[in-house]
Amino acid sequence: MQKMLKMPLLLALLSCLILTPLISHADDSTGQTATEEPAKVNASTALPALQKRLDALKQRVSAAKMDKQFTSLNDDAQKLASEADKLAVALAPQLTQIQAQLDVLGPAPAPGTLAETPQVVSQRKQLNNSKTLLTTQIEQTKAISVGAQNLSSQISGLRRDALKTQIALNTGSILGEKFWSPVVSYSDKDAERFGDFGTQVSNAWDQAWSEEWRLGTGIYLLLALGIGLLGRRGLDSPMNWILPRWLPQGRFRRSFLACFTTLSTTLTLGISMQLLCYIFTRLPDTSALINEFAEQLVELTYFSAVIAGLGIALLSNNHPSWRLPGIADPIAKTLATFPILLATFIFIFGIIEQLNALVGASIAATLFGNGLSALLVALNCLIAPIRVNRIRRKMRADGEQTEARSTVAGLIHLVISLTAFVILLALLIGYIPLARFVTFELLWIGLVVSSLYLLIHFVVDLCEAVFSPSTQSGKILKSTLSVNDRHLSLAATLFSALGKTTLLIMAAVALLNGTFGTTTPMELLTKIADMWGGKGLEGMNIIPAHALNAVLCLVVGWYVLRSTRRWLDNDFLPKTNMDRGLRASLVTLFTNVGYVLIIMLTLSMLGIEWNKLAWIVSALSVGIGFGLQEIVKNFISGLILLTERPVKVGDLVSISGVEGDIRRINVRATEIQLGDKSTVIVPNSQLISQNVRNATMGNAQGVATIALTFPLDIDPEQVRNLLLEAYNLHESILENPKPSVSFKELGPTGIVLSVTGYVNSPRMVSSTRSDLLYEILKMLRAAGVSLSQTQTMVLEQPISKIATEE
Repeated sequence: MQKMLKMPLLLALLSCLILTPLISHADDSTGQTATEEPAKVNASTALPALQKRLDALKQRVSAAKMDKQFTSLNDDAQKLASEADKLAVALAPQLTQIQAQLDVLGPAPAPGTLAETPQVVSQRKQLNNSKTLLTTQIEQTKAISVGAQNLSSQISGLRRDALKTQIALNTGSILGEKFWSPVVSYSDKDAERFGDFGTQVSNAWDQAWSEEWRLGTGIYLLLALGIGLLGRRGLDSPMNWILPRWLPQGRFRRSFLACFTTLSTTLTLGISMQLLCYIFTRLPDTSALINEFAEQLVELTYFSAVIAGLGIALLSNNHPSWRLPGIADPIAKTLATFPILLATFIFIFGIIEQLNALVGASIAATLFGNGLSALLVALNCLIAPIRVNRIRRKMRADGEQTEARSTVAGLIHLVISLTAFVILLALLIGYIPLARFVTFELLWIGLVVSSLYLLIHFVVDLCEAVFSPSTQSGKILKSTLSVNDRHLSLAATLFSALGKTTLLIMAAVALLNGTFGTTTPMELLTKIADMWGGKGLEGMNIIPAHALNAVLCLVVGWYVLRSTRRWLDNDFLPKTNMDRGLRASLVTLFTNVGYVLIIMLTLSMLGIEWNKLAWIVSALSVGIGFGLQEIVKNFISGLILLTERPVKVGDLVSISGVEGDIRRINVRATEIQLGDKSTVIVPNSQLISQNVRNATMGNAQGVATIALTFPLDIDPEQVRNLLLEAYNLHESILENPKPSVSFKELGPTGIVLSVTGYVNSPRMVSSTRSDLLYEILKMLRAAGVSLSQTQTMVLEQPISKIATEE
């Protein structure tokens, strides 16, 4: 029994004897001698400090916007991760030492065996507590390190995204060594990231080509290659057979062929890429990174295919006689390769940019991809106009006739050249983000404008083909609805205008808000509905992109308003039964409202919030009360004239001694054209506040009145009959009311007779009165009747009296 009681004491002494060499061995394994104590780290103080720094970094990152801020924060995050790793390394020996001590003590004895001494139990408990604390601290340290590293990656991504908006950031010229560093000295991290992505692709291909999936992979691969390489050519032959047989003759054939060429090119290349990507995305073990890359690759393929398809369709080198734009054949053949090259550049460097974003490549690699893509696109856009000008000069030198270039075509030519030059200049002086921004804006605007041009031609030609009296559809509509050719022409004009207006609105929304991934027809209709409801117009900031949107909105709105006004004035309203004055009033009202809406929308695009314009309203109120009072009064009077229409365009009016025809009612004043073709500008307020004689209001008739004075010895009945005969013989005098002669005055100078007749319009009074005077004088002379002469009294003295007086 005593022997058993002495066993715990002997075990404790034996533990102390064995513990010393084991600890010495553990210290030797970490590079320390048995006599040296390991560096003690106060983890309880260091860990909260590191966590506090990490939280502060996250807050600073969420508020950072500039590239310099992101660079500084990235350095701080990497430094924090390094310090956390050092702390974890410093805590590891302490954990090893405690574990060695626990190994010496061994596990707690099983129940029913010899019990340990209280000192051993206390020591084991203390060591276990220390081990748990150190383990927790090391895990927290590693978590802080991982958090700092993740934050560094997020900062790199934010910095990469910020490069797309910080267009004023100078990142270095493309001629500098820094730009080419990703090619010359590739970073290890980028090599690791791209290597890992390549490994995932290789693994996905190995799985796709395994025995289980090989048959499907081969079928999808053959389908993709067949559709991509032969799909469009296979569709051209049946379409060339269908067009002359099924579609009516006219311009609709060429616009339909252009749209079909664009659509077939886009669909064949896009479906081909979808089949290629489906080879990998159908696999169960494909990584999320591969699936995301495949999805973006399909979108990029459709984007590039649309550009190539539009270029092929508009140039139409296979069918030169059906080409939509007026481009000479030599120029079209010269430009044949440029759309394909442009689409290829966009596709290749789009892949590079998307891959950089997916794997989290360095900023240097991102800038290299952006700069190189902008450079190639700019060179392509600059060389094309140069070659076109050279071909045009050669054609003129050879005596060949070049196409008549319109002002719009020349403006597009100039804008593309200047934009390409700006991109090259930005790359040379080091503004790669600016070059990328301008490049993508140029591509997007070019894509939208080209699509708009093609679709407008398609819609107009379709409406003309459907409502043409010579086509089968027009004949059916004419017989079914019992309408005439004028109604069909009016319907074609109306529906084509509605189609063009819809396309212009969708194009404007696409230019202002769209990217390729968000400009499907349904997305555009949703955005139009949101803008109609007022969403997105109340809280915008003025940034370069918004400023460009505002300019585009102003230009597009002005063009749409001008085109719509011209269409209303020249095409649609003349085919209605409205009179000329009402048509002019409607056009003026529409124009004024349109200008107000364009100004409001442009200010909204700039980010001006209406709830912050109280000071402008106050200032305008003071100005209206003083300097702008007359302008506002004339403006309101103009609106009253256009709506109430007491006078309208074409009326013959008389006001303040001025008589003439109203030619235009403007916002401030009304233009009245006199008989000598001169114009009098009358403020609108005078037409409201003064007495105005409207000679043509209510289809008023004109009155031709002539008053003549005859001697007292004439026969009044004879003269009366002569005057009535002259009026009745004139073709302009109306039979009802009949002409009449009235005895106006009898005086010492003679008899005054007034003859009156009515004509259809007051405008005919002057010429009719002149003709009647000629005829009346002729008839009076033939009848021997003279007009009364003015009597004068002359007093003369006799000559004899004058001589006597002398």
